[in-house]
Amino acid sequence: MNENAKLDRIEENRVLGNRVRLLQPERGYRAGLDAALLAAACEAAPGERILDVGCGPGAALLAAAARRPETAFVGVERDPAALELCRRNIELNGLAARVQAVAGDVAAGFRSLGLKPFDAAMANPPFFDDPGALRGPAPERAGAWMADVGLEAWCAFLVKAVREGGRITLIHRADRLADILDGLSAKCGSFRIRPIHPYTDQPAKRVLVRAIKTGKAPLVLLPPLVMHDRSGAKHAPEAEAILRGEAELGWA
Repeated sequence: MNENAKLDRIEENRVLGNRVRLLQPERGYRAGLDAALLAAACEAAPGERILDVGCGPGAALLAAAARRPETAFVGVERDPAALELCRRNIELNGLAARVQAVAGDVAAGFRSLGLKPFDAAMANPPFFDDPGALRGPAPERAGAWMADVGLEAWCAFLVKAVREGGRITLIHRADRLADILDGLSAKCGSFRIRPIHPYTDQPAKRVLVRAIKTGKAPLVLLPPLVMHDRSGAKHAPEAEAILRGEAELGWA
């Protein structure tokens, strides 16, 4: 395949209220609400180091970096094409001084990266690790939707990736909440959970989970974020402000 053919399949989008330019495939897996919400939920103080595990082309990584201009970020991605695109996006947004992307695979464990533990780590793991759980995704989406290793391995990687007292943030399917808590609870505590509802009268489809390594505080179930109302607008006002980068998705 020639280079022009590859470029024909890439388009540029703007996210975070046009603050971030994002090159991504015209077909296949494309960044959406989950990446935007994960970036909005990323806690980071000036001078800290944050790891994004499975960063893909960098949607959550770059949005989080744009929100936190005094923080260093590293994205980890196993797919060479997605990793190359992420590096292009870092350069496109002028963030190479404090954002980088490295090759790595969750299945190989955090130590394989040769990096010291981070202050925080975030991830949007593939939603399925059982091929029988859904009809097979299109080949170009398979890597993002279907994990070669289970959610337990992702949790173990994240725990190793942060220092004691470090923060772990995930977004995942609401029906996997028990598995997330089980995967993190041996080494983590101080869980805070925010359900994400499509509408006020519909069950949560996603959950954002934040845990602290060696944390001891009781679990807290926070008020939900509701993405849509019945006004006809694309998103409810609170959700729209978060997606545009005009508001944070905090853990208070």
